Amino acid sequence: MLDIGGESTRPGAAPVTRDEELARVLPVVEGLVAAGVEADLSIDTRHAAVADEALERGATIINDVSAGTDPAMFEVAARHGASLVLMHMRGTPTTMQAEPTYDDVVAEVGAYLDERRSAAVEAGVAAEKIWLDPGIGFGKTLKHNLALLQDLEAFVRLGSPVLLGASRKSFLGALTGRSDPSERLAGSLACALRALEAGVRGVRVHDVRATFELLDVFTRIR
Repeated sequence: MLDIGGESTRPGAAPVTRDEELARVLPVVEGLVAAGVEADLSIDTRHAAVADEALERGATIINDVSAGTDPAMFEVAARHGASLVLMHMRGTPTTMQAEPTYDDVVAEVGAYLDERRSAAVEAGVAAEKIWLDPGIGFGKTLKHNLALLQDLEAFVRLGSPVLLGASRKSFLGALTGRSDPSERLAGSLACALRALEAGVRGVRVHDVRATFELLDVFTRIR
């Protein structure tokens, strides 16, 4: 799949207007569809109106880092028969890294994702079209991120396919000393391998070829 987003969700990022987000993503979706790209197109958005427009133009997946905080998001997904990625995030991209705290990060993130999945199904989204994402780096400290990665199996056990996005994130810089995100390939590959080991169904990455070759070779060896 190709994941297309027009609003940054990095820590501290400011929101953009709906019109600006649409202006950024719709030409990309339309261009890829017109080019006959053989990939499922995912619209990475927190906003139902943006998802609706992208799905109308050929996207088939909604990747929602807010797990449906827009009240219309689940209705849009259900009406289009779209797949839906529900991700855990504490707060918003602007506020999420303001001293996030948890008593048990794995249990709390898992309970949240289970609740949002139930809400989506109740709103008409097909259960088999829902993916869960623990939200590495979204309102979590280094300690929280490591705990989630160490127990990815807990999210797999929830029964829906799991998507993991850890590629190039800042916690990898903290672990490796690599301040430039483009130099975090090794750490990103380690996370992808951990995801495969745990039974995660998909990884969202920047370095597609390297990640594919790593997982392909490892799977053949195993």
